Amino acid sequence: MAPEQGSTVSYFPIDNETLKYMRLTGRSPEQIELTERYAKEQGLYRIDYAPDPEFTQVMEVDLGTIEPALAGPKRPQDRIPLSQVGPTYRQTLTAPLGNKGMGLSEQDLERSDVVSSKGTSEAITHGAVVIAAITSCTNTSNPSVMLGAGLVAKKAVERGLKVKNYVKTSLAPGSMVVTEYLKKSGLLNYLEQLGFYLVGYGCTTCIGNSGPLDEAVEKAILENDLVVSAVLSGNRNFEGRVHPLTKTNYLASPPLVVVYALAGSTALDVSTEPIGLGKDGNPVYLKDIWPTNDEITAAISQFVTPEMFQERYADVFTGTKAWQSVDVTGSELYAWNESSTYIRKPPFFEGLAIGQQAISPLVGMQVLALFGDSVTTDHISPAGQIAPGSPAALYLLAKGIERKDWNSYGSRRGNDQVMCRGTFANIRIHNQLVPASEGNITLYHPTGEQMTIFDAAMKYRDAGIPLCILAGKEYGSGSSRDWAAKGPFMQGVKAVIAESYERMLAGLKNRGISVKKYGAE
Repeated sequence: MAPEQGSTVSYFPIDNETLKYMRLTGRSPEQIELTERYAKEQGLYRIDYAPDPEFTQVMEVDLGTIEPALAGPKRPQDRIPLSQVGPTYRQTLTAPLGNKGMGLSEQDLERSDVVSSKGTSEAITHGAVVIAAITSCTNTSNPSVMLGAGLVAKKAVERGLKVKNYVKTSLAPGSMVVTEYLKKSGLLNYLEQLGFYLVGYGCTTCIGNSGPLDEAVEKAILENDLVVSAVLSGNRNFEGRVHPLTKTNYLASPPLVVVYALAGSTALDVSTEPIGLGKDGNPVYLKDIWPTNDEITAAISQFVTPEMFQERYADVFTGTKAWQSVDVTGSELYAWNESSTYIRKPPFFEGLAIGQQAISPLVGMQVLALFGDSVTTDHISPAGQIAPGSPAALYLLAKGIERKDWNSYGSRRGNDQVMCRGTFANIRIHNQLVPASEGNITLYHPTGEQMTIFDAAMKYRDAGIPLCILAGKEYGSGSSRDWAAKGPFMQGVKAVIAESYERMLAGLKNRGISVKKYGAE
């Protein structure tokens, strides 16, 4: 699953470095030997003297031409060099509303405010980094970037740099071992001095679980309609996913997340302009706080050991005391709890007939929604926070669930009633049936009423009217998420007609939804 580069599978051959990594992470000698022998027997092991495989195409890359980059402001596949993030941010603000533009006027650019919080006052304007999160299920188990982030923090603290008061910082490594070597190296202390405290492990901000911003920050953003940023080391930054108030979101390495937390703005060129002023009053630049490869390598050699992994994972299947205290029946079949708002028995197999059913014509279809290009799985499938007033929120309120306990769509993906209501409920989606609209709204054709997409879908269903979706290019691009197919199916969508599709095409077909390009199967 690699939507950033467009491949279905990326294969990296096994070599000596693979075995070195296995030893470092505490794998047994038997497992390492088996890996090496199997790979060599299959001809998959790469060594200097072995002949190259026969490739259909070979590309040569000059490593000297590669420069640091981020992804953004709205899609993980949109690469932008670090040196261009700040200089082009104004252009991003004024470009037409789309994947790389916010549609602001020149007059809009002058909006700003002052945030008074934590005993300080800071000016806040477009491009302000209000979320800086080291978080991911992918790269935050990588010692080089995690220790690199710690070294950046150490150098920054020693120089006297501080994080702006409007930046919400967090640390969510991909493994408990990361916490161990950050503690052992003493670098966790420096990260904490900049506000990067441990909040959990794995996927947090990347899936919208950053929590609320400071009230003063939210007030400044909303009252001045500011376009603010999140910088995170996650792997997805689709619209509306990270936080409802961050309209530009950039994916960066963990060390760069620390840098942007200190700089406080994506409108600043951190590659050439000062990150801030040191305790001596002199400007501090990126080169002053960026660790060398030798420093990172030395830290890994000194502080990352196989014993850490062996100790941490020795009882990985035991779980915490809270996990052990969960009351279970011991049955081989799951006992569905009808009162649960997290896990419900899915309806997909109800009324399922044996054998292939005859395909009946779709007559009298109505268009549930009309979308443009690049409608991603994050636009279709529920992700992130559950918005107040949304169909999913009203469902939970009716079940007696208070707002503080709504949690997120991701945590409730085992409840089809929540997920069906959240389909197409993305706060940034644009349905052209309601021009100039943004968010979960459509036109109910029989009466001309405007209502949420879910409510309209249910009215069509009750009337026995089949539905279709019309869209432009790249419908369904992004993460591979099953609810991008299940949700429309449950809303009564029988066909998706678009100019082109992502590879989730197969998932739609498997859910019984007809998929066609304009004028062709």
